[in-house]
Amino acid sequence: MHFRDLSESQIVALAITAEEEDSRIYRDFAESLRADFPATAELFTKMAREEDGHRHRLIEVYRQRFGEHIPLIRRQDVKGFIMRRSSWFKGALAPGRAREEAALMEIEARRFYEAAAQRTSDAGIRQLLDDLAQEEQRHEATAEEITDAQTKSGALTHEREVARRVFVLRFVQPGLAGLMDGSVSTLAPLFAAAFATGNTLATFKVGLAASIGAGISMGFAEALSDDGKLSGRGAPWLRGAVCGLMTTLGGLGHTMPYLIRDFHLATTVALVVVAAELAVIAWIRRRYMDTPLLSAVFQVVVGGVLVFLAGWLIGAS
Repeated sequence: MHFRDLSESQIVALAITAEEEDSRIYRDFAESLRADFPATAELFTKMAREEDGHRHRLIEVYRQRFGEHIPLIRRQDVKGFIMRRSSWFKGALAPGRAREEAALMEIEARRFYEAAAQRTSDAGIRQLLDDLAQEEQRHEATAEEITDAQTKSGALTHEREVARRVFVLRFVQPGLAGLMDGSVSTLAPLFAAAFATGNTLATFKVGLAASIGAGISMGFAEALSDDGKLSGRGAPWLRGAVCGLMTTLGGLGHTMPYLIRDFHLATTVALVVVAAELAVIAWIRRRYMDTPLLSAVFQVVVGGVLVFLAGWLIGAS
């Protein structure tokens, strides 16, 4: 059905289920964020209580006007109505992204109440819907005020530090381990094949096989090494996927140049790509792992040069 076809009783019933759903979403947000981000969790808990209050007022009006039975009318039953993704799908949202989505939810709810009030002739229902629209607008300002207060108290600063640490544990570390392995460990077989055969196609196949094989191996190794429950490193399948993908990409970076038929040109381009990969690894270590830049460059370059020399010596022998 379309929103324009709803009766007054159906509009109020729809508002009741919408408020209940929003309250559940806010509580899910709060529960998923409570351990690491208590300030944001408290904000969502307060917002959930506000939505509960709206629902109770709507239910009381419905009982007075239409009786005890409230039909189940959901957002997905009405065309043109605001939609919500399942809250479990949002469990991995960062606090900032969760706050932004909550702000959009409040704006959409206000617009719904404003439109619904225009379609009702009952003075009491219209007054309630207008009041709720104004309260949803005040919620937007209240959320900003709470955020400002938490910023001044230092709670949000602490949350940002925690968010950065979680990001490093769950994404940067496995991704960096994969990129280092893919960029460095595949050098030996790739350049051994290159200098042994002088054939760019054969070298490409060796590099491709080494990259994919290393990606699969590293992905499983990362996923099976830690379930993330105690360390806080997150879902093992996600870390494994990140690690495996970055391992494969690290190897493919200096493998792709061997699609060039000219052997000397392909090898030159591959060496340039290797230098770029090592520079990126050093920068990531400096940016996220707090490793001094010179130390990071030295460690990465020495390792890369040693592996390249091993491949070159083996392939040229």
